[in-house]
Amino acid sequence: MLRIVGGKVFDPANKIDGEIRELCIDDHGKFVKSVSGGRVIDASGMIVFPGGVDAHTHVAGGAINFARAMTPEDHRWTQAFISSRTRRSGLGGMAPTTFATGYLYAGMGWTTVNEAAVPVMSARHTHEELRDIPILDKTSLVLMANNEIMLDQLEAGNYDRAKDIVAWYINAAKSYGVKAVNPGGVAAWKWGKDAKQVNSAIEGYKTLTPGKIVSQLSRICNELGLPHPMHLHCNNLGAPGNISTTMETLKHLEGERTHIAHSQFHAYGGDDWDSMRSETAQLAEFFNANPQITTDAGAVLFGDTVTISADGPWQYLLYELTGRKWGNVDIENETGCGIVPYSYKPSNIVNAVQWAVGLELMLLINSPWQVFLSTDHPNGGCFWRYPEIIQLLMCADFRRECLKKLPDNIKSRISLPELDREYTLYEVATLISAGPAKALGLSRKGNLGLGCDADIAIYEQDVDVARMFSYPRYVIKGGEIVIEEGHIRSVPDGSEFIIQPTHDPDIEDFMRPRFEDCYTMSMDNYPVEMERLENPHVGGCEPLQ
Repeated sequence: MLRIVGGKVFDPANKIDGEIRELCIDDHGKFVKSVSGGRVIDASGMIVFPGGVDAHTHVAGGAINFARAMTPEDHRWTQAFISSRTRRSGLGGMAPTTFATGYLYAGMGWTTVNEAAVPVMSARHTHEELRDIPILDKTSLVLMANNEIMLDQLEAGNYDRAKDIVAWYINAAKSYGVKAVNPGGVAAWKWGKDAKQVNSAIEGYKTLTPGKIVSQLSRICNELGLPHPMHLHCNNLGAPGNISTTMETLKHLEGERTHIAHSQFHAYGGDDWDSMRSETAQLAEFFNANPQITTDAGAVLFGDTVTISADGPWQYLLYELTGRKWGNVDIENETGCGIVPYSYKPSNIVNAVQWAVGLELMLLINSPWQVFLSTDHPNGGCFWRYPEIIQLLMCADFRRECLKKLPDNIKSRISLPELDREYTLYEVATLISAGPAKALGLSRKGNLGLGCDADIAIYEQDVDVARMFSYPRYVIKGGEIVIEEGHIRSVPDGSEFIIQPTHDPDIEDFMRPRFEDCYTMSMDNYPVEMERLENPHVGGCEPLQ
């Protein structure tokens, strides 16, 4: 049992804005009205947040492993985490290893993460890595927008069968929802092509377009009643002028509840790299008019990182643009992946625009319930740099100082210099915790209300915002103190949240011959066994009427 007294509580899920409140936690790690006995934490002069929730990150699976293997130079200079009784060794850097991932997230006050891209064929390995990440609770999203068995049914107009196939794959992957990456583009990549036009048929199909995939898959996710809607990585990522593709894609959603991934990479104007500019105003205007759509920012930070994406065509283009190392993975009928190390430089006009665009979106979208903090880790930068972004959002003067380091001709391409908005602590708590938890459908997370999971971050108030959010005084996970005054006190196991939507049981009879024809793995060996998951929590679906 535990009591936290004297702290200023910021709990947007319950509309509590900096009030002095007492929080009581029982032996089951839940918030209750009162407890008798147990430890008391005096949080006077401190701020109390729900534990952070990352709606979009890449921390486990074949892609991040490939990235670690491709960047040995990063491991040479990255200081290892020292082993002790409560923790195991690991490496930080651009793509931290599993143990370090858990320690680093918890060390900032984050307690839940969403692994945003899992091919079913490699889901076993992904779950094994997720088990290896301590402290954090996890969800994961299965890649579906280029699954050829499903695409064939959409092409043939067999919508109900396609819906059963999606439900079966979610169950097979032991996943929480659906990720759509460059719909149709990765299927086309297997022919050496891409899918840059939303309304043009993709390679290998006569009538199926990215727009149709987006609209049908979004509808499927909502009709299945998934807690988190379709998580969409739009076509034409990262390219100058892609705002037209993004806005055309959004038209195909027709009011459907959807989450747009790393929107910073989809908000560019210009005709080429030399004329690339920000187009955040019109994208933010769309979000402000459509509260059913959420996004994570995918913000960019200057420095070295490694990019990983199931958007294979984009990764190949990035390789051609940079001349850096490149790796590609083709995952049979399901998806693909590319890996390219990258350096964002303030002197590079394209990188400078990208840096500004991520911040502009978070400042121009009115409601922090719609836009969440992310760097699309590790693509825009490493997650352990989140405190730097929070400082940029809360301190307009600090932003202005950072703008002075950019090329002189940047101001005509961005709107950041004109934005004076400064996030409040209440808005930050929404941005990093309550908002993403709600969008993911995790009602027990990002919420300090009675009966919810006692995941808490307690920070010393500090005028240095980045320092404040880098070093929480206490982090509590499920009622257990895991970080205290900069030290890891305990390393509890996390849990995995999964969904098991219903489907026609006969769908397996339909799919089996296709597996035998197209896959190297037999259908019987394909689904992930439940025992491979760490503390699985199976959630329900509420199909739309």
